Amino acid sequence: MAPSAISGHAAMPIRLMENFRALLYAPFYAAHALGFFAREGVEVELLTSSTPGSAIPRLLAGSIHLTWAGPMRVMKAHDDDPRCRLACFGEVVSRDPFFLIARRDAGASGLRDLARLELGSVSEVPTPWMCLQHDLREIGIDPAGIARVRDRTMEENYAALRAGKLDVMQAFEPYATWAGNDGVGGVIHAASERGPTVYTTFVTTREALAEHRAELLGITRATAQMQKWLHDRGAEALTEATAAYFRGITPDVLNSSFRRYLAAGLWAREPAISRQGFLRLGQSLLSGGYIRRMVPYESCVAETLNRSSPEPAEDGQGRRLGGGRD
Repeated sequence: MAPSAISGHAAMPIRLMENFRALLYAPFYAAHALGFFAREGVEVELLTSSTPGSAIPRLLAGSIHLTWAGPMRVMKAHDDDPRCRLACFGEVVSRDPFFLIARRDAGASGLRDLARLELGSVSEVPTPWMCLQHDLREIGIDPAGIARVRDRTMEENYAALRAGKLDVMQAFEPYATWAGNDGVGGVIHAASERGPTVYTTFVTTREALAEHRAELLGITRATAQMQKWLHDRGAEALTEATAAYFRGITPDVLNSSFRRYLAAGLWAREPAISRQGFLRLGQSLLSGGYIRRMVPYESCVAETLNRSSPEPAEDGQGRRLGGGRD
């Protein structure tokens, strides 16, 4: 077991590394920018990352306490090693954020049209295709028979769509909004329609859970507060709170993207991890060959943090840890 490089320093801020910069993660940035963590007495140092999954090795090495990522990484780690130290808590993205965006003249109107069209699937991360291939199986389409471009980025696929060299691409926002604004095409299928699919949570280690329980409880409570704020205030407030994190995207595109995601029910209303959504994700990873067995919910989820609004931790004299307001 690797020693934590940051254990034993209660005054040190919780080091939280982003997964990579994307609009679907906007609520995480809002929680930080609006001070929800600080209100719970938790100082958070937010670290940047340019590559999906690059935070996980740092988490295991003990140089950070926390990241946000797909539970698929936790499932995969537990599938490879049942003694894995990773655990997840705090569901934020509770449905699949990806869309199928068809070229305007492709003659496509739904998921079944993929059987006759060329698809540019997401290459940057595995979960979008794992989930889509399971959806195809459920409607009787063999995913192995799809004409699929597997090795291009979403940016490259969008360029091919604009050039008329690709029929359909799989992508998240803001590509769906850009395609409409640019007159390139439109959304023919939203993966969120599948229903609950746990897509993004906080991920930590069992060591950090033991050593920083009070702070992680505070982060869970802050997440619940952020979720209430988000669903009360809506897309415009989220745009205002997070625009500084997405400087390459105009506010009108941000606002449109966030409205689409809110309408799709993308973001969870409470941080407790859905068993239904966890099972659906696992089934998709299993049928796609990403994992070899269904990994139990209890193996991956930090149950002590898995409540919608956990009570503050206390010390031995009944004093609240983690600060914050009742």
